[in-house]
Amino acid sequence: MPAQLDYPTICEIFRRFQMSEPEPRGELEHVNAYTLLVAVALSAQATDKGVNRATEALFKLVDTPEKMLALGEEGLIGHIRTIGLYRNKARHVMRLSQMLVEDFGGEVPSSRAALQSLPGVGRKTANVVLNTWWRIPAQAVDTHIFRVANRTGIARGRDVAAVERALEDQVPAPYQLHAHHWLILHGRYVCKARKPACAACLIRDLCDFEEKTI
Repeated sequence: MPAQLDYPTICEIFRRFQMSEPEPRGELEHVNAYTLLVAVALSAQATDKGVNRATEALFKLVDTPEKMLALGEEGLIGHIRTIGLYRNKARHVMRLSQMLVEDFGGEVPSSRAALQSLPGVGRKTANVVLNTWWRIPAQAVDTHIFRVANRTGIARGRDVAAVERALEDQVPAPYQLHAHHWLILHGRYVCKARKPACAACLIRDLCDFEEKTI
């Protein structure tokens, strides 16, 4: 595997990201920690825009686990039917809502272990909640981050866990909190999978990717 970029280069990359977007934010709409958790759980194998369309009306009615349980699984399905795997996701949301009420006093916990104890919540979902709501510099590695981190040379790794560790090791401390969102947005809109928009890339001269497009 090729070497990762050096420290000064990584610093400059994130300095440019920060100059371009000082306060990046995720694109999943939410009103509190609970609705963020639900939105992230629903977003697996779905687009943020699709989840936002489905939850726009839902979150006006439901913003606590107690309200979700009162709505019921079929009621939830009625709102999220346009999202892929909606039945499994509805089941998970109802189970995690029940567990939040029974084991956490109706509150979303702020530790990774507690979050991952909830049905349907993996490490990536837990890291998104920790980062976005609790502002802990957790790195939630999705397909966009995995691609950008490896392609650019910021944080190389053969799997998601390795890239997460590499980001924690390589990204300078002042940029750790927002690194997750900068990389996702860069991968979603610029450093795309099939045809990266290298001509419009603000880190083109620093990136290690050899097959740059014009």
